[in-house]
Amino acid sequence: MKGFLKGLLKGGDKDKPLSYEEAREMARHANMNIRMELAVRSDVNPEILYFLSEDPAAEVRRLIAGNEVTPAQADLVLAKDTDQDVRGDLAEKIAKLAPGLSADEQDKVNRMTCEALEILARDQVTRVRQILSEAFKDVANAPPEVIRQLARDAELAVAGPILQFSPVLTDDDLLEIIESYPAARSLGAISRRDGIAEPMVAAIVATDDEEAVALLLANESAQIRENTLDGIIDRAFDIEPWHAPLISRPHLSSKEAVRLARFVAQKLLSKLNERRDLAPDALEEVHRVVERRLEEESREGEEAEKSTAEEALAKTKELTEAGTLYEDSVRETVRNGNRELTMASLSLLSGLKIEVVRSVVSNRSAKGMLAVAWKAGLSTNLAETLQKKLALVPQKDLLRVQGPDYPLDDADLEWQLDFIKDLA
Repeated sequence: MKGFLKGLLKGGDKDKPLSYEEAREMARHANMNIRMELAVRSDVNPEILYFLSEDPAAEVRRLIAGNEVTPAQADLVLAKDTDQDVRGDLAEKIAKLAPGLSADEQDKVNRMTCEALEILARDQVTRVRQILSEAFKDVANAPPEVIRQLARDAELAVAGPILQFSPVLTDDDLLEIIESYPAARSLGAISRRDGIAEPMVAAIVATDDEEAVALLLANESAQIRENTLDGIIDRAFDIEPWHAPLISRPHLSSKEAVRLARFVAQKLLSKLNERRDLAPDALEEVHRVVERRLEEESREGEEAEKSTAEEALAKTKELTEAGTLYEDSVRETVRNGNRELTMASLSLLSGLKIEVVRSVVSNRSAKGMLAVAWKAGLSTNLAETLQKKLALVPQKDLLRVQGPDYPLDDADLEWQLDFIKDLA
């Protein structure tokens, strides 16, 4: 026997079959490495492996936990181990064997395995529970109690995969979770389930959780009844995250499409307008609504622009009358990004019509902007700033200034003014 152990320590005899007596002596050996060599073997009597499940060295117990031939009685002991790595390795082993487990089998081995799983599903270490969740998320015959425990876990990394994928969870389970755990983490995961039935859909919608409803709408397999969808559309006007998934919902009714066309953002209108699964009369009505909205928005935009321009002119006139409209005022409006007020100020200081100034700005004309600034009596430094910040002249086209003199002479500047007046 001593010769066998001596050979083992030297690296020999590892593949030699062990007798019960040899294995027992190795299991009691003071050298941890000897016990570790024994813990990974597949030809060891189950009694010996059970004995090693209570080894004082965590390194040995980890190997026992990962050994596929370790008896279920030992797994049950290891599930309560004080070392989290031991429990983690045990969870990984059981997870690997998960597809072969059956909750309906009543043999002693499987009952003990299920008991070990139930203990691990309540483990204080998230990683241990997460291992089980990922392994059992799509296993149809996974132990129901284990699945229900994981589904109610406080950590999304644990509960999420089970809630989204597990076929073990019944409609009643899911409804109970929605009612008892109405946190976004559970609602969102359930909203992503394939083919989620109407009772769960209605329950999620009833929670008023905007994120969960958005995920539900984006789930094309979700069974959303027309009256439920109508209720969502009723509330959707101010909830922008719902708009895109609503536009993309399969089997959208004509009535619903027309209602959505009245309030979704312009960028979504084209997508709705391009749908080919709507009835011809509904599609025609959507086209009419879209055209009407585009016309209204265009008119409103023009009116808003006109109103802004008028307000800017009125403001600059006040400054002029108060004698406070000067270079620093223009510099301040540029710095604040107030484009209309800046153009109105340039108009009053230069004596040019606002349309002329706006034409220079819209054309991104470096020479034109210099001419306007020169006419307004502004410094060359500010003239260069106006090129960059107001006219948005590309860097390569900027006319750089040096010192107090404009880079164009007075005759060129006057010619530029005549030119831009003719264009405006």
